Amino acid sequence: MKIDRKAERVKKIKLSEIRKFFAAARLFPGAINLGIGEPDFTPPKHIIEASEKAMREGKTHYAPTTGIPELLEALARKTRRDYNLSYDSGSEILVTVGAVEAVFLALMATVNLGDEVLFPDPGFVCYEPVIRIAGGVPVPIPLMEENEFRIDAEVVRSLITDRSRVMILNSPHNPTGSVLTYDDLSSLAKLAVEHDLVVISDEVYEKILYNDACHYCVATFPGMRERTVVVNSFSKTYAMTGFRIGFALGPSDIISAMALVHQYTSACVNTPTQYAALAALEGPQDFVYDMVHEFDRRRRLVCRRISEIEGLSCVVPKGAFYVFPNIRAFGMSSERFARFLLEEAKVVVVPGSGFGEHGEGYIRISYATSYENLEEAMNRIERALKSLK
Repeated sequence: MKIDRKAERVKKIKLSEIRKFFAAARLFPGAINLGIGEPDFTPPKHIIEASEKAMREGKTHYAPTTGIPELLEALARKTRRDYNLSYDSGSEILVTVGAVEAVFLALMATVNLGDEVLFPDPGFVCYEPVIRIAGGVPVPIPLMEENEFRIDAEVVRSLITDRSRVMILNSPHNPTGSVLTYDDLSSLAKLAVEHDLVVISDEVYEKILYNDACHYCVATFPGMRERTVVVNSFSKTYAMTGFRIGFALGPSDIISAMALVHQYTSACVNTPTQYAALAALEGPQDFVYDMVHEFDRRRRLVCRRISEIEGLSCVVPKGAFYVFPNIRAFGMSSERFARFLLEEAKVVVVPGSGFGEHGEGYIRISYATSYENLEEAMNRIERALKSLK
């Protein structure tokens, strides 16, 4: 008889659909991967050199738990510059192992057993599992295509109970590319204040915006700075996904609690990477502009091609580097549809169901790959879908 040694907290956690299809793609040589959410760019030379320089200078030892002072101070300057918000570098900023750890730490620091946590659905794959690990009760906020996949404050109001503790926001949004407007955030902020909610605001795509879309940091709204943990990362803005470095900004009581958990799980973020992040913040920013310009070119290609394929449609994304096409006309589950594209078109996409119950009927396409790859992938998708007729 086999003994089940797994803890109850992990039994409801499933393998990420992103990782599942990424692994399956290896069985299909020549497959084009539109599933992974990371820039296909290499960080600028000065960022890489800063990491190398730190190692050559012997900066290879443990860093302070919250982060090296130079980086903490640079993050404080960035936040003043971008949002006119002041955070104390010694008590209100924490450097983390990517944004995922920051979300994990924020939930571990604020959620008691049985507390309800509201989060967007569809939404980033880590939210629900980490809520469960923290002992919280996940409460999905349905995002609807007719509302451009933006969070509707009145829907949130209908979901709030006496046990509601935390609300997670994400704008620009993964997986849909939606961007919350000023009015959206103003309404959500008023709800958070009214019901005394902690807000974890995942803003990792803050610099990846198109046309007239604007990013607003929710902590700037009345009553929000003292109840908001702003989560961000160097991964998307500077193409530093493999460096695994993010940060959190928030009130000192929450940040200190997060640092306690961080101390006993990661101890600190590796030191040379912190110097690379410092160089990213303080160096030239033209790389970011050029990368976003290229993403925009790819976005327009993919959206145009989707509009030309019978049965597919999409909301044009305003941020991030994803599009979330509606596939309901084909009468398949999103997982079956993604499997069909992998087997028949040799194109990797992610089923919308992997991002939550309300992602069913959609797939996520990442256009963080070359323009040429995208052209070929869309040609393959069109041919494969025509074969279904």
